[in-house]
Amino acid sequence: MAKQSNKEDFLGGIRKLFREQWQADVLLKGGDSDELAAISAHKLAGRSMVFKKMMESDEFKASSKLETVTLSEMKHEEVEALVEFMYSIDGSISSDSLKKHVRSLYLAADKYEIPHLRDLCRSELISSLKPSNALDILELAQIPFDQALHSSAFTTIKANISTIASSAEFKLFVVNHPNLTVEIIKASLTPPPKSIINADA
Repeated sequence: MAKQSNKEDFLGGIRKLFREQWQADVLLKGGDSDELAAISAHKLAGRSMVFKKMMESDEFKASSKLETVTLSEMKHEEVEALVEFMYSIDGSISSDSLKKHVRSLYLAADKYEIPHLRDLCRSELISSLKPSNALDILELAQIPFDQALHSSAFTTIKANISTIASSAEFKLFVVNHPNLTVEIIKASLTPPPKSIINADA
């Protein structure tokens, strides 16, 4: 039997529940939100193994009140985008939300083990690559290591090294990521392979 894709796994979970506020049994809020701004949601076990473990814990089950889970690393609107995505019917997210919150959603997808969301965020990050954000995306690709994202960002940096190397961002990057800086410099100094010379020329 063929292995299901991340999207197929994702779509096997809860459907059509985000807008149905009745029977909500958990509240989610961002690190910048108060209790009144918490978002009502159903249990998210069908979408995330981390949420599944959290919500099936004895402490969570024993509570007689609606529990509030704080996603401290996220802002309120980022939590909204995450929850709406997790309840989407087709495993998609609006282009505007993805572009606006892609970094936060990429990190959340890794932390809360939502592979399909990570796939979508990776695609958006790669399509948005340019000299001005390549260092930031290369850094992001290390948390944890993402080969596809790393390679794409590295290629962009190498192709635009003369512009990037003179930027303030690169100076800071050198301090924070000396090993990656060495890789970049080595790759930039390596001459391209010589083309084969026609013997008849």
